Amino acid sequence: MRTAESLSGFELVVCVCRGQQYTARDAIDLQILRGELADQWKRFLRDVAAEDRAYELDLDADETAVSAAAEEFRYGHDLISAEETEGWLANRNLTLDDFSDYFTRRYYAATAGENIIADEVEYDSASSELRQSFLADLILSGEFDRIATALMWRLAARCAEPDPTPEDISIEERCFFQRNKIEEAQLPNWLKMIGRDSKWFHEMLCMEAAYRGCCERILVPQARQRELTTQGLLLTRIETEVIELESREAAHEALCCVREDGMSMKEVAAEGRYPYRQAAFVLEDIPADAQQKFMCTSPGNALEPVARGDAFEVCRVISKIEPQADDPSVQSRIDQRLLQRHFLELANRCVQRRFGRASTRTE
Repeated sequence: MRTAESLSGFELVVCVCRGQQYTARDAIDLQILRGELADQWKRFLRDVAAEDRAYELDLDADETAVSAAAEEFRYGHDLISAEETEGWLANRNLTLDDFSDYFTRRYYAATAGENIIADEVEYDSASSELRQSFLADLILSGEFDRIATALMWRLAARCAEPDPTPEDISIEERCFFQRNKIEEAQLPNWLKMIGRDSKWFHEMLCMEAAYRGCCERILVPQARQRELTTQGLLLTRIETEVIELESREAAHEALCCVREDGMSMKEVAAEGRYPYRQAAFVLEDIPADAQQKFMCTSPGNALEPVARGDAFEVCRVISKIEPQADDPSVQSRIDQRLLQRHFLELANRCVQRRFGRASTRTE
């Protein structure tokens, strides 16, 4: 039975479906069942170990760097005033201390995290305080949005799909045992460790079966090909080479050397001792205005200089690679588009997204 956690951020209401509230705990426990929480937990423990190590060495955090990271977060979330920031945090059961601690921890992870070996603490046996910090980390890093979405998509599928057959449930159960590397006889102890019972476990299997059934009907060859035909341009892979220069004037001079003098980008970079690199990206991953520029630029041509912080970059397109249906990375992107389109519409009908008051229901 939960103690301190029953009044904690884990009771943050994530959504409501069929009149029932689902909390942060529900979303995270689903990730545990699916075997998808381990990587985030390990990364968090390394960050905590780096922070502890910094304190042991009496290393002071660079307040300017920490503040800059916090300001960048606020800017990205359109939180102009301190009141707006406090309201955003309160709506997620977080405090200003949680906010400050997160950016301080991330600073130490970046500056003192080399060769750090974290303690091997299992999530289920960790202290309530450590798990609270982990939840704050998930929310502030944006990872919790993905975790919450996974819960809501499965709830929506459960609403829309017929009750799964015993065979469907058996398939999901076998997948669970394989993912979590436990035997069937160990299930009662596993459920006890996370504070759940067999009724919860059965319902999670039903949700997983419903979600799998939806996915199988959506991700068919005809739908994938149709998506590739209509949206394939944005899946074009662009290979480029880039020179970084200190001023706009220097950038235009470098561009002139490439366009008019016929020098290669490497030659210009070497002559001026400018940083040079090659970079590749998919068109849909860059802003819309930049997409248009690259679509209109033929391989072999260079674009006009663009500002990047305090510097300027000259970029030349090396090649454009059209997406192929048998490319696993292309198929993954297409599948994600198809699923997102379907489940956003379905979840809007079946699930009400909520962030706010702690739930009063008991487990």
